[in-house]
Amino acid sequence: MHWIDPDSLPETRGTVTRFLLNPHGELDGLVLGSRQQRQVHFPPHLSRQIVRHVAAGDEIRVRGVKPRSADMIAAVSVTTGTGKVILDEGPHHNGDRHHQPGVARRPMQASGEVVLSLYGPKGELRGALLDNGTSLRMPAHAAAELAAYLAQGAHVHAWGRGIANRHGKTIEVDEIAFLSHEG
Repeated sequence: MHWIDPDSLPETRGTVTRFLLNPHGELDGLVLGSRQQRQVHFPPHLSRQIVRHVAAGDEIRVRGVKPRSADMIAAVSVTTGTGKVILDEGPHHNGDRHHQPGVARRPMQASGEVVLSLYGPKGELRGALLDNGTSLRMPAHAAAELAAYLAQGAHVHAWGRGIANRHGKTIEVDEIAFLSHEG
């Protein structure tokens, strides 16, 4: 969102509790707060800067756009506790080209309670965060059909292909089952 002046946007402050991975293993978001959690989405081309300057437990400030349909923020800028500003100036700023990493995804499964629904930058439902820290990801059309499975408090078991690294674990969901009770 390189065309938006971040100083014109509202500021949200909070403590980073975890990072969110896209299906390519890149950071594309983070979660602020522990009791009242909020997703902050940022484009994967900011992943390297975020990793270099932000860690879980850090206090940050975010200026961004809140879609009408989702309680999340699409970040335009992130300011670290030390004052470093990470600004989304687009994927091709300074001639840099963003390349998705060539990571091998492997079969994975996860089960747990949904603690946060996950959204794309325009507020479209795209998955869920489980209580064990696993992100479940899927295309918006599939997520819309499975909204009950991705709602806070739902207990689910999911299968698909995914990746795990030092920043988290994400599964691109092929199948999902709603569990009537924990476990």
